[in-house]
Amino acid sequence: MNYNALKEEDPEVFSIMLKEVERQRSTLGLIASENFVEESLLEAVGTVFTNKYAEGYPGKRYYAGNEFVDEIENLAIERAKKLFNAEHANVQPNAGSPANMAAYFALIKPGEKIMGMRLDQGGHLTHGSPVNFSGKLFQTAYYGVDPETHLLDYDEIRKKALEEKPNLIVCGATVYPRVIDFKAFKGIADEVGAFLVADIAHIAGLVAGGQHPSPVPYADVVTMTTHKTLRGPRSGLILCKKEHAKAVDKAVFPGIQGGPLVHVIAAKAVCFKKAMTKEFKEYSAQVVNNAKALADSLIENGLKLITGGTDNHLMLVDVTPLGLTGTQAQNALEKAGIVVNRNTIPYDKRSPFDPSGIRIGTPALTSRGMKEGEMREIGELITKILKSPDSSEVKEKVKQRVLELCSEFPLYNELIF
Repeated sequence: MNYNALKEEDPEVFSIMLKEVERQRSTLGLIASENFVEESLLEAVGTVFTNKYAEGYPGKRYYAGNEFVDEIENLAIERAKKLFNAEHANVQPNAGSPANMAAYFALIKPGEKIMGMRLDQGGHLTHGSPVNFSGKLFQTAYYGVDPETHLLDYDEIRKKALEEKPNLIVCGATVYPRVIDFKAFKGIADEVGAFLVADIAHIAGLVAGGQHPSPVPYADVVTMTTHKTLRGPRSGLILCKKEHAKAVDKAVFPGIQGGPLVHVIAAKAVCFKKAMTKEFKEYSAQVVNNAKALADSLIENGLKLITGGTDNHLMLVDVTPLGLTGTQAQNALEKAGIVVNRNTIPYDKRSPFDPSGIRIGTPALTSRGMKEGEMREIGELITKILKSPDSSEVKEKVKQRVLELCSEFPLYNELIF
């Protein structure tokens, strides 16, 4: 891509963008909810579709001039349905949170009850947190993980559901390193007469790539983001059964959104096509293999992982045995060029703003081409920092090796500045 116009017209913005490009190129991005899109995705987001207002749906817009907007949205819809083997797809949600909002509004009424995973045990704000719309507009009940194993206990979830009688159960997580049994959740939902919403924001790419069981056969509605393991633009997607299609579409527009971001829908169409390729399936498998290699390395070097490992793209490290908080660990690693995020661990006694753990994921580094060997070494580098967080000498040595790894696996060299 060529940024000459931006460089000439707004050098201040251009210079900040250059600094961010360099930051991404020269650090090891291990935030589980981030990824690097390919150049074609960057190009799609920057198309002239950004100029068009397109309130409504294909064939039923409120503005003229939407012939090709309809074409691109229909293409994205058909590709999404094919990718996930879904009966209906809505490609207009701007992110995962509004996708969840639309799913709830489509299935139940404000004041009715939803039951979701506790935020401090791996759930999401939109799964019923009292500070979020989901906790403000709906009654809420929660399930969590086992105090000892930190795994989902489906018998306990069933007991909770029978006790609470929710109208809707939401399953899915932001930091659960094991496979989620959607069939079990469906059985629980059916038993209590609840709708089932599966939020697969984190694992969407793994589902598409065949590395995690799909919730589509079981859930009434499936929501997701497109920018994590799916390696697409920052946006959202809703899949559902045909019987809920009209309600879902009305919940998105005019329910919670106005005109869609057509340039982002174009990028989603590109993303869905890529996700149907053999190369993407190989990528998804590598993400999981890399996560397992990194988790093994961390464990071998003496770190404590919640659930003892991972089945997917992420892992959660308890740093309290090292005498650290999650914030201290995050900051020490960032100074050495390793970027993770602080995170609560199940039954954490510390504040979410300074929790006991860090979350680590492999999608972005896998996009750079790194494999198991690099992951094992990165596990060693992470451990060196966490065991000597105040050592400038250790940080400098690790940072030099980080820069070497980054140069071995270059990022966005094709961009023209």
